[in-house]
Amino acid sequence: MKTLISPSASPAQNSRFQSLDLLVTLVAVVRSDGTALFANSAFEDALGMSRRTIEGSCLPDFFTDSAVLQNALLDAESNAFTALRYDAWLRRINQEPLPVHVVLAPTDVAGEAIIELLPLEHQAKQEREERLVDQAQANKELIRNLAHEIKNPLGGIRGAAQLLQMEISKDLSEYTQVIIHEADRLQVLVDRLLAPHRRPHLVGDVSIHEVCERVRSVVLAEFPRGLRFVRDYDISIPEFRGDREQLIQALLNITHNAAQALTDQIANGQAQITFKTRIARQVTFGKQRYRLALELHVIDNGPGVPDEIKDRIFYPLISGREGGTGLGLTLAQTFVQQHHGLVECDSVPGRTDFKVLIPLP
Repeated sequence: MKTLISPSASPAQNSRFQSLDLLVTLVAVVRSDGTALFANSAFEDALGMSRRTIEGSCLPDFFTDSAVLQNALLDAESNAFTALRYDAWLRRINQEPLPVHVVLAPTDVAGEAIIELLPLEHQAKQEREERLVDQAQANKELIRNLAHEIKNPLGGIRGAAQLLQMEISKDLSEYTQVIIHEADRLQVLVDRLLAPHRRPHLVGDVSIHEVCERVRSVVLAEFPRGLRFVRDYDISIPEFRGDREQLIQALLNITHNAAQALTDQIANGQAQITFKTRIARQVTFGKQRYRLALELHVIDNGPGVPDEIKDRIFYPLISGREGGTGLGLTLAQTFVQQHHGLVECDSVPGRTDFKVLIPLP
């Protein structure tokens, strides 16, 4: 990749372009010869390069087909169009090229153009996140209404069975015991469904790494052999305000699911779960943009989420494990969303990654 020996943007120019740093999309300002005058934060993050490196370089060289952008810049200089759109591939350091939709338009300064890059995968990701938020809200209302509808008659059924048990012979009492036992089991299920909506939100200072360590110790107590935890922590992540117990429960539900999916790997002594924490900058999720966010990954080397339930794993009563209640991930999503966050899942055989995103102040 060649670099033009050209001065980068002056302080006055950088001040003029400063508002572009607030945009989620990748934006650069260039001269008609392709020299980059400015690149916003999103552009830096996408390329994996600093703004100082990008500015002064030949921007078309960052694309797999540089000639298309070079010709477009020449046409923009001659006012051949007001705005040009096309799809392209953006080169990135140590990563696969990124498919983007390019929007090129002249600015109000002669010989200058602004380029906006819309990652094609970004739109699909945003739509998926919006579906998760809407789905979680619908799940919450469904669970609350269903639990209340079940709770009232359940008490009546159990009470009637107890009264009946006192009137019948011992030979038949085993049947009333079955009714009472199943009523109690359903009561426990209903209580679990209503738990996130009953308990007050207790807010305090939370260290995400203390949460991770607590969950790690609980899971290792249940799976003491054959399971290894890898901790990849960014210790610079600050404490934030949240409900510590809710976050422990959310992470425990996700991690416990992962451990249960690793049955074969545990038997072979090859099971591994990784806790990875990072700070994400200028991110958008749940229809909101955040300057900083906690990014917590729970990664396992298990068989992956079955294809038939991949799109429904956060639905209540959906489980890929025989005997599972299908509530763990639903409750985890609910608890994280009460922190204005989101849980996502990316799964292929051999690697399942649950990503928890929570805004930071």
